[in-house]
Amino acid sequence: MGLAHAYHLAKRGRKVVVLERHPKAQGASVRNFGMVWPIGQPAGTMYQTAQRSREIWLDLLNASGIWHEQTGSLHLAYYPDEEAVLQEFIGLAEGEGYPVAWWTPAQVAEKTVAVRQTGLRGAMWSPLEVCVDPREVVGKLPEFLQEQYGVTFRFNCTVTGFAGRTLQSSAGTLTTENLYVCSGDDLQTLYPDTFVGLGLRRCKLQMLRTAPAPTDWRLGPMLAAGLTLRHYRSFESCPSLPALRRRFAEESPEFDRFGIHVMASQNGRGELVLGDSHEYDSDIEPFDKEEIDQLVLGYLNRFLALPDIHIASRWHGIYIKHPSQTYLVAHPESNVTVIGAMGGAGMTLSFGVAEKVVNIRY
Repeated sequence: MGLAHAYHLAKRGRKVVVLERHPKAQGASVRNFGMVWPIGQPAGTMYQTAQRSREIWLDLLNASGIWHEQTGSLHLAYYPDEEAVLQEFIGLAEGEGYPVAWWTPAQVAEKTVAVRQTGLRGAMWSPLEVCVDPREVVGKLPEFLQEQYGVTFRFNCTVTGFAGRTLQSSAGTLTTENLYVCSGDDLQTLYPDTFVGLGLRRCKLQMLRTAPAPTDWRLGPMLAAGLTLRHYRSFESCPSLPALRRRFAEESPEFDRFGIHVMASQNGRGELVLGDSHEYDSDIEPFDKEEIDQLVLGYLNRFLALPDIHIASRWHGIYIKHPSQTYLVAHPESNVTVIGAMGGAGMTLSFGVAEKVVNIRY
C-alpha cells in the first residue's frame, strides 16, 4: 500500500519520501501468494476497484520489467455442491462483468498438468488473475520508483510522530506537507486512537513454499478448490453456498477451526506458494502449528498433482481486518491519511485503492 501511494503521488508531480522501519519490507507485503485476484472481490465497487488495480499493476510491471504472469485462475469442483456454487456464480457473473466460464475436466487437462482428474467434475476459469513474486516486486519497485519518478526511500527509519508539518523519526526530523500512513498490522505506533472502537481484528495466516519444480513443469493457472468458496465475498450470493458450508463443517470441522482454505501459485523461480489458514485475535501465537501445515498439504493433495519436490520454507503473516468494510481510510488530522485493514486483499486492491485516495487530494 505504501508503494502504491508513492507511485500515484509521484505520478502527479509530488515530491515523495517513503520511510520504512526495516532494511527491507518484512510484513504482509512479502508474505502472501503474489496473487492479483479480482475474482475474489464482490460485484460492484470492490470488483471495479480490483479491475482498475489490475490494470495499473500490469502497466507498472511491464514498465519496470519485473516478472509477472497473467496465469488466470481455476476454481475446481469435486463435489456436487461445489459445482452448484460455481455454476450459480457463473450465471450471476454474466451481468456483473466477470469474464468466467465453466470448463470440463478435459478442458482443464488441456490447460494444466497439475490438476488431479480423479473425481473432477469441472472448474470455473477466470482469465483475469495475475501472479507476481511478492519478494521480487517489493524488492525492485523502490529502485524503479526512484529512477523513474524521483521517489526517495529511507530504510531503517522508524516514524515516531507527526505534528503540524514536522515528522519525527529515528533518523531525525523531516518537514512534509502531507503524511500517508500505511503501517500494516501496527496499530500502536502512529495514531492509535484512530483504530479504537472500530472492531478491527488481527489475522494470522500460515503459508509454505516449495523448492523450485523441474523446469519442464509449470502450474499454469493459479488454483483453488471447494474450501475457497467459503472464503471470498464474491461467492456469498450463491444459493448453494450454505449447503457447501454445512458439509465442510460436518465432515471436516478442523478446516473451520483454523479458517483454512487452500490455494496454489507458482512464481518465476518455479517455487510453489501454498496456503493458508486464518486465526484471529487471542488465538494468535508466535508459534506456528504443524497441524495447520499438514491440513493444508493434505487438502492440497486432493486436487494438486505435484512433482517430487519438498517444502523449502514455512512462515506466517499477520494482517488487519475490518468487521464490515474492505479497507479503512481515516484522517486523524487534516494533512494525515491513514490507510489500512486491507483484510488480506492488499496485493489485489493496492493500486486501485491508492489511486482513489490520492485523487481525493490531488
